[in-house]
Amino acid sequence: KDREELLAFYDFPAEHWQHIRTTNPIESTFATVRLRTAKTKGCVSRSTILAMAYKLGQSAQKRWKRLRGYSRLPEVIQGVKFIDGIADNEKPQQEAA
Repeated sequence: KDREELLAFYDFPAEHWQHIRTTNPIESTFATVRLRTAKTKGCVSRSTILAMAYKLGQSAQKRWKRLRGYSRLPEVIQGVKFIDGIADNEKPQQEAA
């Protein structure tokens, strides 16, 4: 029943597969934000939480690695169809016999 969601992985460039397989970078970045918001429960407003999350995200950004195949991102954004990690327009055409 969830076949399409399971195979959606292959609809992206092969260079991105390693990054798609894990959610750890997202979780580890927001772990710091969760920790800080839990420690400062009594003296926060919406604006201070947003400012703190922004500054913590800015600080975490210094340790981020560049996405492999980042040059393919414009293709993904433009909606280029990928089949098994290869852009549909890059597949070799079979010659008619």
